[in-house]
Amino acid sequence: MNPRLLIAASLAALLSACVTTPRETATPATAAAPNPVTVVEAYTSDETPAEELDSLATWPAEDGKTWLIATGKSSHRLVVFDADTGVELRTVGEEGPGPGQFKRPNGIAVQGDYLFVVERDNHRVQLLSLPDFKTIGTFGEKELRSPYGIWLTEKEPGELDVYITDSFMYGKKFDVVPPFEELNQRVRRYRVVFDQDGAMRAQYAGSFGDTHEESALRMVESIAGDPENDRMLVADEDRRHLSTLREYTFSGHYTGRSLPQDAFGAEAEGVALWTCPDGSGYWIAVDQLAPLTIFHFFDRVTLKPVGSFQGAKTARTDGVTLHAAAMAAFPGGALFAQSDDKAVAAFDLRDVARSLGLKQGCTE
Repeated sequence: MNPRLLIAASLAALLSACVTTPRETATPATAAAPNPVTVVEAYTSDETPAEELDSLATWPAEDGKTWLIATGKSSHRLVVFDADTGVELRTVGEEGPGPGQFKRPNGIAVQGDYLFVVERDNHRVQLLSLPDFKTIGTFGEKELRSPYGIWLTEKEPGELDVYITDSFMYGKKFDVVPPFEELNQRVRRYRVVFDQDGAMRAQYAGSFGDTHEESALRMVESIAGDPENDRMLVADEDRRHLSTLREYTFSGHYTGRSLPQDAFGAEAEGVALWTCPDGSGYWIAVDQLAPLTIFHFFDRVTLKPVGSFQGAKTARTDGVTLHAAAMAAFPGGALFAQSDDKAVAAFDLRDVARSLGLKQGCTE
């Protein structure tokens, strides 16, 4: 497996029944800041409404440029942007079930020179090589029913643990949450192994999800992890119950802890981890609001809210990805966000850190 370092590879990322709001099982942290500061976007790309953009991932190309790769749910393809400028470079794929084809692609993640694309309506994860976007293989067809988000981590060289959120629903409109006893399938885990020739083997490693009425995962999409702190955050988007991010261990155990229940005014969506060199850092969680998305920041270790910001234009954000490595236009790295299903936006991490009073060491 190519060992080239991709700092934002696994962040990516990527990336509901009508019930009364229950009492939380654990005391939440203090509510996030109600008045976000404004951080103006470094750029917003041209709008492409027909794509219905969703999730994002970055890949440093061999020529020194960085690609920003987005999934297009309605166009059934991938859109590749120049991450420094937001200029569209190319599109990849078309609708279909075959290799190199996609059907409602949603979650996306990069690891080394491998690109993982979650396809909701093909009920699979497709693995492609970069930069040629050639299909290496697929997995998950036997288990995945309505997959959305993805997060992955390298356990050993050539061995990955891949986590996929599976938000299958019932009813004519697919808006009825399954019975609680089935909600232990909300996150599925796979062990993916590459041999010396780059061939892939994937093994299903089970599923998890809390099944209690007050804390079950009802509608899931975004997911991200922090191996150093044995923490995984899974977004529950169901506002009919409570939309928040719930904390799990890597063994699949719900800790009883969630982000503040009053932190999100709309759906809790994209989530990413910003890691600082000294081991500290920040969780970034999207509040999918209009007319402007709010980006909430929480302390990496304590989950205490440390601030929130909004852009000048960015709205209804689904996916985000954080690229902490230096780029030509962003020496301190950048946070990329999908905006209103039509465009991608970039925020300079130096501007974010300065505006929220965060550690400057994270951008040096």
